[in-house]
Amino acid sequence: MSKLLLAHGAAAASALSAGAAVVATRFVIGEADPVSLVLYRYAIAVACFLPFLPGMWPKGGLTMVEAAKVAAFGLLFFVLFPWAFNASLQYVPAARGAVGLASIPIQTMLVAALFGRERATAGKVMGAAIAFAGIVVAYGIAASDGGAGDYLAGDALMLLGATCAATYSVFSRGILREHGPIFVTALGMASSVAVLLPAVALTNTDTLLPHLTAKGWFAVLFLGSVAGALQFSLFMWALRWLPPSTTVLYLMLNPVSAMALGVAVLGERVTPQLIVGLLLVIGGVLIGSGVLARRRGTPE
Repeated sequence: MSKLLLAHGAAAASALSAGAAVVATRFVIGEADPVSLVLYRYAIAVACFLPFLPGMWPKGGLTMVEAAKVAAFGLLFFVLFPWAFNASLQYVPAARGAVGLASIPIQTMLVAALFGRERATAGKVMGAAIAFAGIVVAYGIAASDGGAGDYLAGDALMLLGATCAATYSVFSRGILREHGPIFVTALGMASSVAVLLPAVALTNTDTLLPHLTAKGWFAVLFLGSVAGALQFSLFMWALRWLPPSTTVLYLMLNPVSAMALGVAVLGERVTPQLIVGLLLVIGGVLIGSGVLARRRGTPE
């Protein structure tokens, strides 16, 4: 099995985990503020990485410039992005958040094309458009319920987070290739914990430990391990081998796992519009990622 095929699989698995993270965040966001939740999530993720870090450390070490790059990328992707994501879900339902998050592939293509990092092919544009249309069909009604005033703040925060993710995806590829995705991910997360720890300590003077219910603790542990260390390692590994716009296109799959968990955990009903929308999403991802073109033996 080629590395490219494995990279596509890693990107898909990461996206499905991201959908589960939306549901888990909605579970716990009422019990912890957005900044603290980011800290707890990545502190757990860094703990998962610790046993492997010594073996991954570069023999020649990191230069000051490289260390600054890793730290800056870490702050962008592991502080600003999840903070905006968590804060947004205080104002909007998970369905509306999924629609906002689905703008990441579109923003990534725009950023990559604007800075000359990647060419926006017809297949990628068409695939992103079809997948985005599928998400709107699947979640359009649920995404429109609620108060418009709160939604304005929530939508702005989610779009800010999507912009951070798109920027990271385009510009971090070089450092990921040079030092390996897991090492860069672990170091980036450690940088985010180092920045967030004093901020949370100043705002929570009584204790750094969260006061969570059993469900809240389970959600945080899931966010740090499966939807933290594992999810981001898969995403970074895929980003090392695939173009940024192809890697992030798989994020359109996150409503699939969100829907499955909604049915299994929350007892939500599967509607015809959900099925049609998710079929469009899957079709758009297959077209935009070039998987169908490769199976036919034609250029992507």
